[in-house]
Amino acid sequence: MSNIRVVLIEDHDLTRIGLRAALEQTNEIEVVGEAANGRKGWQVLEETQPDVAIIDVGLPDIDGIELSQRLKQSQQDSELSNTRILILTMNTSKDTVLAAFAAGADSYSIKDVNLETLVNAIKITYEGNAWIEPTVARVVLEQVQSGQLPELAVKMDTQENHQMREIDPLDEDTQQMINSSSLTPKELEVLELIVAGCNNAQIAERLFVTVGTVKTHVRSILNKLCANDRTQAAVRALRSGLVD
Repeated sequence: MSNIRVVLIEDHDLTRIGLRAALEQTNEIEVVGEAANGRKGWQVLEETQPDVAIIDVGLPDIDGIELSQRLKQSQQDSELSNTRILILTMNTSKDTVLAAFAAGADSYSIKDVNLETLVNAIKITYEGNAWIEPTVARVVLEQVQSGQLPELAVKMDTQENHQMREIDPLDEDTQQMINSSSLTPKELEVLELIVAGCNNAQIAERLFVTVGTVKTHVRSILNKLCANDRTQAAVRALRSGLVD
């Protein structure tokens, strides 16, 4: 398989240089261009036509939302190849998340993810699916449920589970099963932290319990929600309203 060709559009020089250096350590990704603002970014995108464009939201001149919209419009007009967009930002506000997806972004991640997670997000995006930062997944799920966004194949990464889940409506039997599930208050706390993207060690630290206790709670949650894994449990919890 050929390398995934990536362009970095990030105005913070140290962040951009660090990202490039980190990604170039992998054997699967090739950084073919970079830019420190939206106008230069557009030029680089036209010249390189990468597989994935990693775009910050807060760019000078043309911001990341407008740049994403311009890129997607050009693709519809057959002027550019099918470059996919991964928004990489520290902005997790609802308005920004929704604006990014409305503009045509394929995936949304925050900047403080580790390299393994970022590489995985790039791969997921390249494959035509959506990788969404767990802290903003609730916003997206609400919009999918209300019909404001199309159903997505979404990667919800809990740092322990790297499965893909289709975000689609719950069938009546599943909804009834979840409604009748008797999760304990502690299990609901654990479930909320799973949805927030915490791994077992992080959950244990926040709830002042052992990792073994967390694992016991997770097994019980999966059993009660008839979920195959943590990701499916998180999606069902959000769609059913178990977690606000």
